[in-house]
Amino acid sequence: MSNTYKYTENCPELTSFSRELRRNMTKEERRLWYDFLKHLNIGFRRQHVIGPYIVDFCCPAARLVIELDGSQHGEEENRIADAERDEFLSGKGLEVLRYRNADINGNFNSVCEDILKHLPEGTKLILER
Repeated sequence: MSNTYKYTENCPELTSFSRELRRNMTKEERRLWYDFLKHLNIGFRRQHVIGPYIVDFCCPAARLVIELDGSQHGEEENRIADAERDEFLSGKGLEVLRYRNADINGNFNSVCEDILKHLPEGTKLILER
């Protein structure tokens, strides 16, 4: 079995919505993407459709999903939905990391360090000149 994640049973209706989400990322998503994930020597996808869900970031090679949560995720209804989503993704062999927007804004370096711990050995930043 390959280490690369591949899931092809996606909801086609979500594809155009995921494109729209990529064009209109939140401030925190933009920061994580442009200041960190985009510069790693391993590929990440933004607003990637997996089954009936659109995940914020996905690294197929590491079988890793990263979700950024705003304050609304603290509400009971959203916590339940997040747990169901995480269970689905875990059932597909994906590890889900969740970070609060407040962590992106206040502890960005710690978030980046934590993400690196979940990526394959040898993953590093590629600084463009």
